[in-house]
Amino acid sequence: MSSSDQSPMGVALENQLENSNWWIREALLAIGLVVIILGSMWLSTGKFPPMVVIESTSMMHNEEGAIGVIDPGDLILVMDTDRAEIVTFAEATDSENDNFGYESHGMPGDVIIFKKNGGTQTPVIHRAILKAISNESGGWDIPGTNQRNVDSVTIEIDYECSSYHGGKFFLRIENWEPPHEGFLTAGDNNGCMIDQPAANGHGGGSGLFADGQPVLAVKEEWIVGVASAEIPWIGAIKLFASGTHDKVTQNTWINLTSVIFVIVTLPLMFDYLSWSSSDEEE
Repeated sequence: MSSSDQSPMGVALENQLENSNWWIREALLAIGLVVIILGSMWLSTGKFPPMVVIESTSMMHNEEGAIGVIDPGDLILVMDTDRAEIVTFAEATDSENDNFGYESHGMPGDVIIFKKNGGTQTPVIHRAILKAISNESGGWDIPGTNQRNVDSVTIEIDYECSSYHGGKFFLRIENWEPPHEGFLTAGDNNGCMIDQPAANGHGGGSGLFADGQPVLAVKEEWIVGVASAEIPWIGAIKLFASGTHDKVTQNTWINLTSVIFVIVTLPLMFDYLSWSSSDEEE
């Protein structure tokens, strides 16, 4: 029976089935695409979930945010530590070190995601400034610096800070006695405040605390992963849904809206052009 011989009810039913099939096909394609993307990220990073959403402003480099640095609402891929050797700021700025010149997310050195004192609180994503390593003599070595076999660490690092009086000074650590091997960390936007209070000899701030206790040098086993590629703006959707979007900048919302518009519009335009071409052929 040709379509011209069908009753109006039959034509309407056929159109309804076609529309239902179209939505089912689109839904399956979307789900399949998400599975492929997440699977690929898992394989490449060795972590699942393979990304984190940034909530705070502690890693921002300017008030409006920028691509290439870590801003609220960004998605950051997390590389497993077995697949990435952590390069500290001190090593990346030492002209005699093999990692001299290495940068990640807008500054020298790697950014790591770690649990404060190994606890269950929300992990922190900050830059690894230096690492204390114990040597066979019982002292401490700091790669990327001249500190070798020392009992305590006193050093000025080529990490420029701003003072309240408009001047400049460099990050200084004085008489820090490492409690164990581990990293000193800091947020790029935290005014040169070291996360570990015991290392804040320069008076830049009090550092971080966990359950009322000062955060200690970050042990290897406390590290969740190393910050890898950035996917800007998309994570703001999750922050909005959870009610934690107060730090997201206006620029991020504008850019996110543009991205969503393009994602929604392109498939519709493609389908419209396909239908138009089919109608012309008929």
